[in-house]
Formats: sequence, structure tokens, C-alpha cells
Amino acid sequence: MGRGYTVTTARRALNPTGGFLRGFTFTLNPYIGCAFGAAGGCPFCYVRTLPVAQAAAGPWGSWVVAKVNLPEVLERELRALAGNGRLRTATIFMSSATDPYQGCERTLRLSRRALELFARFPPRRVLLQTRSPLIERDLDLLKAMGEHVRVSLTIETDDESVRRALTPTSPAIARRFATIARLRQAGVPSQIAVAPMLPHDPERFARLLAAATDRVIVDTYFDGDGAHGRRSRALGMAELYGRLGYGDWFAPGMETRLLAALRTRMGAERVLFSAAGFAAV
Repeated sequence: MGRGYTVTTARRALNPTGGFLRGFTFTLNPYIGCAFGAAGGCPFCYVRTLPVAQAAAGPWGSWVVAKVNLPEVLERELRALAGNGRLRTATIFMSSATDPYQGCERTLRLSRRALELFARFPPRRVLLQTRSPLIERDLDLLKAMGEHVRVSLTIETDDESVRRALTPTSPAIARRFATIARLRQAGVPSQIAVAPMLPHDPERFARLLAAATDRVIVDTYFDGDGAHGRRSRALGMAELYGRLGYGDWFAPGMETRLLAALRTRMGAERVLFSAAGFAAV
């Protein structure tokens, strides 16, 4: 791990979906693990409770495993889908259990090579989910993919003190807003994912979001953890919120004010919610 990651080989690149992502055909995860939350990971990330979190030694958030043969496997699978006619109806969520723009992506370029393949073998749509400004590096490919891609950039709050308390090693809020501005300026289809929604000022956050994008998806611990909030409770989020002084925020229905403020500014058709919102690609 001296270089910040270890390597593995993948038997397949595209995995059939279900559950929360049942609106998609496949998921694509170039990496296993995630280093955005540092050791222990983002406290709300339920992926660290899944079997995939045992792929390497050490606590979740302290390691990344790169699927170094992913481009070769993905090309083979895309050719097969193109050959049987299924590629034109395929919708791909990239990524469901990691961020495709881990720090080691700067040198490994696995996500970029996947986008190069999608530009050659375009599926119906790729939803590219990230919180990393590194995606700006790939603007050329995103523009080349046209309507076959939508970037979904995570911005969970408008409050830097909340970000620092809950996800201190994630990119700053202002930096992420700058990234969505660059995507929009370049004409890349994009949206902001408030997922999971963290404590915020509803009116101020809605104003910032509406000025930055024309499509927002809001998700919560209770609608988005795949278990009606049970996974989030098991991770101790209620207790953590209480210790941080955010106790009132860990409750169903707290999204109501943000959704209303957003719909007033953007219209109901541009403000989506949870699984159905992500699937509306």
C-alpha cells in the first residue's frame, strides 16, 4: 500500500443491478474501496458494512484496490452487448460502491479508459457519480459522449462546517460548485446529487443549487440506505448527529423544506428524489 493502492484483476466489469439501482442495467466499479473519508470512511457510508469492505486489510476508508484489467474486460463485454443488440438499451451506474475518481485515478486512469470505451461503444446512458473535481480532466471524453452520459456530482450540504465535521477529507463545497459550473459551461449533461442530504440552510442551499444546475436529486438516510434507515442507524448516525449538535436532523421528512424550496425555483420536473430520481436517466 505504499503507493496508496493495491491491485487485483476483475472477472467482469459490468455487473447486473438490483435493489436501489434496479432502474439501471449494470453497475461499473473501477475500484474497490474509497479513500475520500480517510481511515474509517465517511461515517454514513453503508458500503463498509458489505462483504466488499473485506477486500483488503485495514479499516474502510484507508485503502483502495484497483481493477487493473478493467479496460480489457469492459471492452470485451461492450463488444458482446453491441453484437447482440443490448448495448443501445443498457444504462450503467458508475459507480455504486466506490468513487470512480479516487486519488490513484490520476495515474491509473481506469475511469478515463472506461469513458474512452463508452465513447466508442455508447450505451443508452452512463450515470457517472462522483464528488471529485478530478472529473474535469475528462471533459473531452464527456463532451464526445454527448447525451450518452450524465455526470452526477455529489454536494451534500451548503455548510462547510458540516462538511468538515462529517466528511473532512472530501473536496470543499465551493470547489465542487466550480466543477459543476465547468461541466455546465462545456455542455456536459449534469446534475447535483444531494446524497445523503446533510444539515444545511434550506433556502440558501436551494438558491445555490438552482443557480448551479438545472437538475437536482435529493436523497436521505431513510430513503437511500436500502433499508429504510436501519443501516444508517446501525452505523451510529443518530448518536453522531447528537454529539455534533445536529440531532434534530436525523429524522424522516427533513428533506421537505429543501425539496419545496428547490421546486419553487426550478419546477417539480427538475427536482427528483431518491432511487426514482437516480433511475430517471
